[in-house]
Amino acid sequence: MSDLPKCQKCNSEYTYEVGVLLTCPECAHEWSSSEPLSEKGRVWKDANGNPLQDGDTVTVIKDLKVKGSSSPLKGGTKVKNIRLVDGDHDIDCKIDGFGAMQLKSEFVRKA
Repeated sequence: MSDLPKCQKCNSEYTYEVGVLLTCPECAHEWSSSEPLSEKGRVWKDANGNPLQDGDTVTVIKDLKVKGSSSPLKGGTKVKNIRLVDGDHDIDCKIDGFGAMQLKSEFVRKA
């Protein structure tokens, strides 16, 4: 019996090691065994690869168009007290002047 963990994505028990990575043959998901896991089994990272957590403060790294607004969200805007969620836009937050929004973690960096 193998001591390797199940796949984080599809929960397959047939994982194997390839160098320093663990690989799932069923869904082709690869991950490092040294990466920390959140309660849900997913690690959210900012544009620089730093892990994010609920309650963090992040900075928007580029101007982003906001649907339904005539002005964009400017790069350099600080966003406090984020909440991480599953989905395409994986950060829920409130931004002064815009209200409640969802952002993608690839467009922010940890402050």
